[in-house]
Amino acid sequence: MSLNNLAISLKNRFKQRGVSSDLDEAIEFNQAALLLRPPGHSERSASLNNLAITLRDRFKQRGVPSDLDEAIELLRAALLLLPPGNSNRSTFLNNLAAGLQTRFEQRGVPSDLDEAIELLRAALLLRPPGHSDRSASLNHLANSLQNRFKHRGIPSDLDEHIELHRAVLLLRPPGHSNRSITLNNIAVGLQNRCEQRGVPSDLDEAIEIHRAALLLRPPGHPDRSTSLNNLANSLQNRFKQRGVLSDLDEAIELDRAALLLHPPGHSDRSTFLNNLSLSLQTRFQQRGVASDLDEAIELLRAALLLFPPGHPHRSASLNDLGLNIRYRFKQWGVPSDLDEAIELHQSALLLFFPGHPNRSMSLFNFAAGLQTRFEQRGVPSDLDEAIELHRAALLLRPPGHPDRSTSLDNLAISLQHRFEQRGVPSDLDEAIELHRAALLLYPPGHSDRSITLNILALGLHYRFEQRGVPSDRDDAFRLYVQLSYLSHSVSRGDLMAAKSWATSAEETNHDSALLAYQTALKFLDQHFTMLPSSPHLFDVVRIATASLAMDAFSCSVRHGALTTAMELVEQGRAVFWTQFTCLRSPLDELSLSGDTGAALENEFKQLSFGLRKALDLSTEERSPQIRQLTMQWNDVVSRIRMLPGFSRFLLPPLFSNLQKAAEEGPVIIVNASQYGCDALIVFSAQDPVHVPLDIPHTEVSELSSEFQSLAEQFGSSDRQNKLVSILRKLWDCVVDPVVRALRASNIHHGSRIWWCPTAEFTLLPLHAAGSYEKNKNNLSHIYISSYTPTLATLIRARQRVSQEVSTQHFVAIGQANPDRGKELRHVAPELAIVARRLGPVVSFTSLEDNDATIQGALDALNHNQWLHLACHGMPHRTQSFDSSFAMRDGPLMIKDIIRSNWQNLEFAFLSACHTTVGHEKSSNEAIHLAAVMQFSGFRSVIGSMWSVDDEVARQVVSVFYRNLVDGSGRLDCTRAAVALHKAVKSLRKKIPLEQQIAFVHIGI
Repeated sequence: MSLNNLAISLKNRFKQRGVSSDLDEAIEFNQAALLLRPPGHSERSASLNNLAITLRDRFKQRGVPSDLDEAIELLRAALLLLPPGNSNRSTFLNNLAAGLQTRFEQRGVPSDLDEAIELLRAALLLRPPGHSDRSASLNHLANSLQNRFKHRGIPSDLDEHIELHRAVLLLRPPGHSNRSITLNNIAVGLQNRCEQRGVPSDLDEAIEIHRAALLLRPPGHPDRSTSLNNLANSLQNRFKQRGVLSDLDEAIELDRAALLLHPPGHSDRSTFLNNLSLSLQTRFQQRGVASDLDEAIELLRAALLLFPPGHPHRSASLNDLGLNIRYRFKQWGVPSDLDEAIELHQSALLLFFPGHPNRSMSLFNFAAGLQTRFEQRGVPSDLDEAIELHRAALLLRPPGHPDRSTSLDNLAISLQHRFEQRGVPSDLDEAIELHRAALLLYPPGHSDRSITLNILALGLHYRFEQRGVPSDRDDAFRLYVQLSYLSHSVSRGDLMAAKSWATSAEETNHDSALLAYQTALKFLDQHFTMLPSSPHLFDVVRIATASLAMDAFSCSVRHGALTTAMELVEQGRAVFWTQFTCLRSPLDELSLSGDTGAALENEFKQLSFGLRKALDLSTEERSPQIRQLTMQWNDVVSRIRMLPGFSRFLLPPLFSNLQKAAEEGPVIIVNASQYGCDALIVFSAQDPVHVPLDIPHTEVSELSSEFQSLAEQFGSSDRQNKLVSILRKLWDCVVDPVVRALRASNIHHGSRIWWCPTAEFTLLPLHAAGSYEKNKNNLSHIYISSYTPTLATLIRARQRVSQEVSTQHFVAIGQANPDRGKELRHVAPELAIVARRLGPVVSFTSLEDNDATIQGALDALNHNQWLHLACHGMPHRTQSFDSSFAMRDGPLMIKDIIRSNWQNLEFAFLSACHTTVGHEKSSNEAIHLAAVMQFSGFRSVIGSMWSVDDEVARQVVSVFYRNLVDGSGRLDCTRAAVALHKAVKSLRKKIPLEQQIAFVHIGI
């Protein structure tokens, strides 16, 4: 007994003072005690356990593997001496499991972890409900399962981990000292599951549980910073999924709070400086506020100060700061930033001595900085040094190194730059061979193959231009054609490569041009199907699409492929709305089509999320995962397409479907491309008719800019003359040739027609074109014009049949005194007119002044299908999703409206200014106030192209509703275009021309 007690005392002293000899002596006493308890002795199992635990402690201190192995064998022997029913058996099972787990963490042998889990399951069975140690056993088993999940990714392990921690939580009710720990464990498990499967509710629950844990860790609690950090991470993840900026803002504030708990001198301060820096960098990428990036850099500077010369983390800190300052240079172009970034990378390289595993990365970053400086200032020595550094990095990345291809590509790019500067042929030849070598490292199916393929093809094309060797041009297009066979999930790099192919084919008049456009637009569809439908997607779309759809249309027309032209322009325009509506609607239908459909919808969403996540990973991590996920994604899409009614799931509409847009009258696609301008008239029962337009793209662009400037200054007679001049130009070059073609196709006087303009044509009032001369007709004298952003939008509006409800519900919302903006004096009289006209025929509700709030408007549309909205329209030309209607308590923004899920909407009259004004650089995407109402479900919408005088608006509204209401006693949204046409016609002599033509009709 005394030997055992002495061993315990020595072990306790070791824990207090850390003197190694105490632990060695404790082991010797435990060994001696064991010799005095031979097999058969009643206390032998206790001695085996004590010696094992002490050996395991020494292993943790010194890491000698034999200590751990011996401890495990002693624990096995001890367990054999404890038959089922022994009160200590559960403790010994836990001890052996802990030893095996420790050995797994050291050596990674899967069987050790599997055995540990089985032992913990056995221990849990010996601690039934009510046992004092049950919560500890549940906790140990849950943590081991999470460990196995991290290593093998078995979904059931993660599910069980979460359920076990939920069981622990029941044993730790409010007030329990460890409740916050269990809440944290559940939340982390849910967050991991969301990252794996993409179920949004898991992440939402994780955030709420992290909030609950944080409340149990008030200021002063030792684990408060952990909870702040975990909640911030969860909010960041949700922001990445859904793009809601308030999540990112809250994450930043939580990171700030966590940093305050790690004041100067705290050992972990550098970690929290880095966390806050990363969050600020993310927000800068979203909003472009310079102060966020500046603060992120200052935080990294503060972190660097915590790593003085000689500190093992100094080199990494220099590198991170250098990368961010170089990123700032790319944003703002301040020369001193680039110089400082290069100096930081140079300092980091000195610390990444020859043989250091990160030396090649440091050489690469230093070279990249010098290459950027050469591109800015043209100093030859910078480029020469960059090339030598890239060569040195390449030598450290031999065949088989995961970054070898990157080094090959970047050395090649530097050599190509030097060729362009000095014209040494060998530099261009070497660059091409390096790109060829890099391409071999990206086999077909690799997610980054297209980027290198594109660079190589451009190099060959460039050499062809220099030397005229036909084989170089042929090789370039042979490479490009490989893109049309891609089977993996499409990345932005694939899309850029296909666009580059199309450009090269156009420049050389190569016969693969149309295939290039078809491939690029197919990639556009596939790529954006993977992305979440959020406002954040819009900028990505705008940059990626540019003029792609319009150029594809032009190419198709030049090849005589008119139906293909229709299909391609439809596929490549209004991409955000197409994904928002065309994907959401089929998924809703899928979920309602039965158990099979609901299961496929869930599987599709999870795989799409997994692919998005995989595409965000670094190159070397993502390719195998992407290939596997793509196979699964393609498989589930194939199974969905086998269901009745889903054969075209995620496929662009065919010409035969698009023709349905013209069932009530022809649709005229008016296209502007750098390669030519054309109109295409779509009919419901015959081939489309091509109308060449005698106006180059440059003139359309100038005309559009001139009109936009003029629209901001409407009012004087001088400006009226300029307006007439523009409308005449539109008539002569665009609209009159179309009218002649319509007449030749027997489209009778007074018929309805729909305009579907692209590019700069979307900003021009085609409906108002005319000669504006006596005894000559303008367009409005001949046909009744409406607009549609896409053919599919018009088809959806036609297909949704009006609900035959006994009572039609109409809401009129008027805000004369918004939170910001001048008073609108005619709003109240305007709403009174609407009430007088419609009160007798519909169930009429009016919201004015203090009732016309953001939430009030959103709620009203849950119960009404008809809307009249009189207020200020506030377009935002650079952040389109911030365009808004001015309500009493603030702006009702586009991004608020698209989150709504209104049903059976019919008609909206937007009596507000600028409701059809979208992004100044991407009018093709139709992100404006009228469009959001249409894409949210309104089948018919009236909006305005520029500012409207509120007295004029009142007059137009009065005559419009008088014409809309007929003798049937019911409203019909298909009469809106004719009612507007008649209203404007009756007021022609009473209001100025620019006010007559401001209102436009969109939809059926």
